[in-house]
Amino acid sequence: MFARSELLRAISSALENERSVALLGARQVGKTSIAREIARQRGGIYLDLESPDTLLGLSNPLRALGALAEQHALIVLDEVQRLPELFAVLRVLIDRSPRNGQFLLLGSASPALLRQSSESLAGRMHLIEMAGFSLAETGADTLHRLWLRGDYPRSFLAGSDASSFTWRGNYMANVVNRDMPQFGLGLPATTLFRLWRMLAHYHGQVFNSSELARAIGLSDTSVRRYLDVLTDMYLVRQLQPWFANLGKRQVKAPKLYLRDSGLWHWLMDIPHLTSLLTNPKLGASWEGFALEQVLRHAQPHEAYFWATHGGAELDLLMLRANQRVGVEFKFADAPKVTKSMRIAIDDLRLDALYIVYPGEQRFALEAGIELVPLSTIAPPN
Repeated sequence: MFARSELLRAISSALENERSVALLGARQVGKTSIAREIARQRGGIYLDLESPDTLLGLSNPLRALGALAEQHALIVLDEVQRLPELFAVLRVLIDRSPRNGQFLLLGSASPALLRQSSESLAGRMHLIEMAGFSLAETGADTLHRLWLRGDYPRSFLAGSDASSFTWRGNYMANVVNRDMPQFGLGLPATTLFRLWRMLAHYHGQVFNSSELARAIGLSDTSVRRYLDVLTDMYLVRQLQPWFANLGKRQVKAPKLYLRDSGLWHWLMDIPHLTSLLTNPKLGASWEGFALEQVLRHAQPHEAYFWATHGGAELDLLMLRANQRVGVEFKFADAPKVTKSMRIAIDDLRLDALYIVYPGEQRFALEAGIELVPLSTIAPPN
């Protein structure tokens, strides 16, 4: 994940070295604004594939895009998963010309885009993932606002908490009524909202698909498929369990998180900070928000959680090169070292364990365990 300025540089660099680039992320995280700026800088043209006029102009896509490619240095195709048949056309056009930076493709969900790219654009497209605002971008003094409202720019920048809450409700309505059916999740809207609210209650917990299937009246297979699609839409994170050869019974189901804290707060009817700080699910909210911020900051090669049936657990295990780093998320003024943390250090052979909390002081609690304020991943004010 990148901050906006870094993202512009990353896309520009990729376009210099690759035939095409795909920018992937959830709707409304700001992909279009970035792409329009790239098009302006490079003398390109922007095409929105959700526009009826654009679709009419692409009735013969090979001829239309071929003509545009001769006139413009770059063609930006927004919401490219709406026309998966374009990928075969793009392959032909890319192979006609040896120059790099021909196409910038935007996708608000990965399933169709990644599937088609693997079939038609293998070796011809570079993938970049984009999310909403991070704490590193907005600054440490915005921590509570980013946590409450989430990272979608329009939600974060709304004039009031009430306006932000309303925007998130409209966003979820669009997800349920438009986006989910587009990817084959064809249940009635009322059932889909029920599914979302039940998923919200699993936030920060090991996911039991059979239990949810019984509650909502779907098959276990259907629930798993729906969850996979929502994961590919960048709306849900399934944090997979880590298995170690320990001679202990270990949890083997994924842990579930809604990736945007603001959407989770809307689903849980938490409209302002006061109601959040007094909510019984406060710890789960903090864990999900802090986990996303840490992952975006650390950018590990692999990420897992770990738990045993005996009660030992670790919220986050990050692997990078030869290092194993554990992270615990605690919403407390002075978190303490627990027996579970010491077991995780020994059993998983951690190089370090960090306890991420909302305080201001960073210091070692004991050898190998450090207390770290989440705000330290943001630049100084």
